[in-house]
Amino acid sequence: MMKEDHCVYLKWSNNSFIILSLYFDSILIARNDKEMIFTTKRWLSSNFEMKDMGEANYVLGVKIIRDHTKRLLGLTQETYMTKMLECYYMQDNKPMVTPIDKSLSLSHDMCPKTLEENRKCP
Repeated sequence: MMKEDHCVYLKWSNNSFIILSLYFDSILIARNDKEMIFTTKRWLSSNFEMKDMGEANYVLGVKIIRDHTKRLLGLTQETYMTKMLECYYMQDNKPMVTPIDKSLSLSHDMCPKTLEENRKCP
């Protein structure tokens, strides 16, 4: 279990890892080793009543996009945003570019490191 989140479990074995994320009665599993996921699912199903729903397409309103050939994983909230725009009658608004320097590169080193630095941030 991760100290930061009591609903996320992480297991390492050699160069393989598996992450289990729990949300109410659902488990989302991410891994880098297919055999490890099969072993984990077998163990879970032998200890708990469960149903394998296959690959997740949506989790908490976030759409999961996969490109197995390129080994890419993406997330989008487009459906959620569309629903929010419709809810507030803003679906006909025109999109615009957010003014930001596209050459700007953010890094972890730029984050506040002390409580005082953190207080200065909006």
